[in-house]
Order: sequence, then C-alpha cells, then structure tokens
Amino acid sequence: MKVLVVGAGAVGGYFGARLAEKGEDVTFLVREKRAHLLNEQGLQVKSIHGDYQHRAKIVLAGEKREPFDLILLSVKAYHLKNVMEELAPFAGNQTLIMPLLNGFAHLEMLQERFSEDRVIGGLCFIESTVDQNGAIVQTSPIHELVYGALNSEQAEAVEKLEALFAGSNAEIRKSDRILADMWHKYMFISGLSGVTTLFRSPIGPIRENEFGISVTQKLFYEIGSIMRAEGAPIADGIENIQLGKIHNMTHGMKSSMQRDMEKLTEVEADHLQGYLLKLAEKHKIEAQVLSMVYANLKIYEKNR
Repeated sequence: MKVLVVGAGAVGGYFGARLAEKGEDVTFLVREKRAHLLNEQGLQVKSIHGDYQHRAKIVLAGEKREPFDLILLSVKAYHLKNVMEELAPFAGNQTLIMPLLNGFAHLEMLQERFSEDRVIGGLCFIESTVDQNGAIVQTSPIHELVYGALNSEQAEAVEKLEALFAGSNAEIRKSDRILADMWHKYMFISGLSGVTTLFRSPIGPIRENEFGISVTQKLFYEIGSIMRAEGAPIADGIENIQLGKIHNMTHGMKSSMQRDMEKLTEVEADHLQGYLLKLAEKHKIEAQVLSMVYANLKIYEKNR
C-alpha cells in the first residue's frame, strides 16, 4: 500500500516515519525548504520509544506521480484550503484521505472536494515538536493514532488499513465509534486551548484558582450543550470525564494553541471555537464563556 504523508512535521512526520521504519512505502509531500533539509540529513525522530533516522522519499507540489492508496493529512486548519489543491493530483478515485485535524469544519471541506466516500475519520494523541535542526522530538509515553469509517460504505476499505498499521512502533488502532471519539477530542481540545489562551497560563495555576476552575467548568458544559443540540454522539457525563483529565494534567501543561500565541503565529480560532459558536447560534444557545474565549483569540489575531 502506497502512503502519502502531507508534510513532515511533528505529527505527520512522526507517524509517517514509524510506518517507514516498519518497511511500508511512505512518501512525504513537502515544501522546498523541508525537502532540502530531508535530502541533506534525512528524516530524524528522537523519541522515548526509540530514535529513527530515515532517508525519506519526498515529492513536491506539482510533481506527477501515480495516485496513492492512503493520504495522511495533519496540517493546521488555516493551511487546509491551499493544501487540498496541492494534494489533489495525488488522489485517485480509490484513494482514502485520513485527516488528523481537530474539530469538524475540515471534514466538510474535504468531503466537498474529494467526496464523502473517500474521507475517513481520524485523530491522534501525541506531544511532539520539530527542533531547530529539523528533527522530530517526541517525549511523552502517548503516541496514539485512531482511525475509522465514517459510514458503512467505507468499512471494507478501512478494514484493509489494519495490515498497514499492524506492527508499527506506535499505538495505531481502528475504532468502530470514530465519530464519538472525534467529538470527544474536539471538546477537550476546545476547552483546554480555550482556557489556557484566555488566561495566558499553563493549566496548573488556572485550576488552582477558584474563578479559573469555575470558568473552565462552565466552558466545558457550554461546549457539551452545543454538541448535544447538534446531535453529536457524545457520552453522558463526558464533561466530567474531560474535567477529570484537566485535573490530572501536569502543572505546567500548555495547549498547542497557547504555544502558538506565545510564538505570535496563527491560531485555529475559527476552526475550533468559532465553529462551535456557529452551532450555538444555529441552535439558539447562549455561550458566554465560549464567546469570551473566541473574542480573546480574534483580538489576538488582529493585534498579532
């Protein structure tokens, strides 16, 4: 099975490298600057699960290749529109596209561009970054990728992916409830990124402050009410489960969106919190804390 990984960054680069390490046919669609670095020193992974260096197969946008069987997509939401056009020549009629973005706005865009049958569900849990030398650094025990069919018509094609992922040095599994998994992660990421960017703080000081933890609780319950109104298949009591995760996080844990703000780079405000606010408006739900979070992010974007 031929796999195309869009980008060779902290997420796609990591899981793509683990597939290549296993011996799978993996190609990375990259920009010229990244291509130069990969040609010069290879794709490097530094991980507590084992280091790996690989002379990666690469392709640039605009080059002609045969269609791939699977495209693994893990870009920032604000790059998606341009990236879709770059990957289109590599997607055939039978190509499966697995996005690992958070939220749901991207699914609508991808399904409209490539058809509902070809876009499958996916998400990941990993703490990784690219260091100043271009190596992917992964230091957490968690390196999990979850995928699954979004409808019954995809089930047979998705089943064939199990052989591709089996035996790789990462936790990759198929889920029969991928939609619920994606909604649950969407809730957690939107809540965590919301409060850490609102208070400009790691999670520890927020949860230790009575008003900080109160705002956090209200935000998760607002998100839950919006998702239920939309008919999302979320579990009963999922808000308390997510808040439990917040309490169990390390004191200095920051969301990736907060780190992006600290670096004065773009954020996924519209893709995450903004999309939820559109659903709230659709269902006539008042979401005061979520509105405050979104306003904070949009003001940051304007002043950046």
